[in-house]
Amino acid sequence: MNLGQQGEQQAKAYLIKHGLRFINANVRYSFGELDLIMRDGQHWVFVEVKLRTNPNFGGAISAISSKKMHRIRNAANAYIQHNRIQAPCRFDVVAIDNQQVQWIKGAF
Repeated sequence: MNLGQQGEQQAKAYLIKHGLRFINANVRYSFGELDLIMRDGQHWVFVEVKLRTNPNFGGAISAISSKKMHRIRNAANAYIQHNRIQAPCRFDVVAIDNQQVQWIKGAF
C-alpha cells in the first residue's frame, strides 16, 4: 500500500469514527478524481485527502491548489449527475501531517 492509499484509509477510518458513512473511494474521471465519498446525515460529502510526512515541502493543506479544487468540483458534478443525487453536498478536506489529522468541513 502506498502513502496515498494509507492516507485515504486513515482518513476513512477517522471520518467513520466521527459518524460519517462510507459510500465510495477513488472515483476517477478523465478530468478529476474523488478520493472519498461519504454521507453525513442528508449531506453527500466529497473528501479530498492530503498526506504529508515531510514538513519541508509545506503542510498537507497547502497542497490543494485552486486548479485541484476545480477538478474535484467537476468530478463531483459528474458523480452527482450520473447517480441522480438530489441532496445537499459539501467538500471536505482531511489533511494528515505526521499522523496529525485535521478535518476541515466545507473547505471549498
